[in-house]
Amino acid sequence: MSATPASASLSTAPSGALLEVRDVSKRFGPREVLKDISLQIAGGEFLTLLGESGSGKTTLLRLIAGFEQPSSGEIWMSGRRLDTLPPHKRRVNTVFQNYALFPHLSVAENIAYGMRVTRVPVKEIPVRVDDALRMVKMQEYAAGRPSKLSGGQQQRVALARALVNRPQLLLLDEPLSALDANLRKQMQGELKQLQRALGITFLFVTHDQDEAMTLSDRIALLRNGALEQVDSPRAIYARPATAYAAQFIGQTNLLRCEIQDGIARSGSLQWPVAGLANGTATFSIRPESIRFAADFAAANNLVHFRAIVRQQVFSGASEQLEIDLAGESLRVRVPARGPVYGEHDFGFSPADAIAVRET
Repeated sequence: MSATPASASLSTAPSGALLEVRDVSKRFGPREVLKDISLQIAGGEFLTLLGESGSGKTTLLRLIAGFEQPSSGEIWMSGRRLDTLPPHKRRVNTVFQNYALFPHLSVAENIAYGMRVTRVPVKEIPVRVDDALRMVKMQEYAAGRPSKLSGGQQQRVALARALVNRPQLLLLDEPLSALDANLRKQMQGELKQLQRALGITFLFVTHDQDEAMTLSDRIALLRNGALEQVDSPRAIYARPATAYAAQFIGQTNLLRCEIQDGIARSGSLQWPVAGLANGTATFSIRPESIRFAADFAAANNLVHFRAIVRQQVFSGASEQLEIDLAGESLRVRVPARGPVYGEHDFGFSPADAIAVRET
């Protein structure tokens, strides 16, 4: 038995694609960093490349920007071959992790720099700089130097410098990673609002799953240089295609089961399944899908079981429990309710047990 293949999720590409990555691979010597990547990004979409360090996400960003060349495959934008063009001829701009601002130039001069290099008419430059400063709410800092700005302000300047060139596609390489937690949350909201207001396509790189879930229209999850799953945050969370996707995005319980005549069995647990052949299967059950049996409304199809609470962690509005079921440990997330001890009855709906592919 195999769960829904990852390729099914990869086919959910938007119509009217602005950018198309076609069977792109990248090697550095004998090491294959990207493996036959195919991906479409729609105009006005916020797509996040998510993955662990070394998964290939920044390499893919650099290929699109033109800082690296594919070993094989093609990249197209607006119906034009992109990977054959030098970086300065691509309507693509990049915001780097370290912002790369010139310390000897003022904020306004940093923003104007790219336009001077590309020979934008001199009279047009100050108007576009003012517009860019207004976009990122930095007008009062136009004459200041980057060294006098906070991390969040420097990030706004880096965004303005990229946006002032009016790119069709903006690439962002972990631009929020240097900010503290509170400022990072604030900047996430501002970044999303700015992208929506401008309608520019954003391709964002991060290893932070929460950031990806907050910002993205879709997430492209990379693993060891290959696409694991591409889908909306809600879909990839609710219906992960693989065990890796289920574990990387959010927390989950993986149950390895035997399927026999439409029934899945894992230890003392069993529930009906449809459309799965006899054999082995793996199911993902999110912690919030398991609840105290008394908290469910009346239902006949719940999977009931009794387990011992081994650990309880308070998290504000919710609490995470670690429960023991005949030697198997499960994670449970419930609304905050005070200390819980000993044995309790729990349950989950068979619909919340999602078959995933082991990789």
